[in-house]
Amino acid sequence: MNSSMIGKIGKAHRYAREPERISFESFRVSFRGEHNDYTIELTDHGWTCSCHTFEAHMVGSTCAHIMALQQMLGEMLPDRARYDEQESEALAAG
Repeated sequence: MNSSMIGKIGKAHRYAREPERISFESFRVSFRGEHNDYTIELTDHGWTCSCHTFEAHMVGSTCAHIMALQQMLGEMLPDRARYDEQESEALAAG
């Protein structure tokens, strides 16, 4: 392996340990839930999920699939798309 590639691999490992370098602006993923597969998207307009819970509540809504991604991606998300534990608890309370 040439020295140029060794340097790139080392840099990639360092970057992977610094998730604050990355900020998702938009993306689309498939999420395998307990009952079905769902499509989750992050766009300029916020989060959407194809699950029944999200579609039934729409405005200001979230779901377990979105919350899981928010927790997993953490600081890589822009502030507007991050997990808000207090907001999620308020939604759960009714």
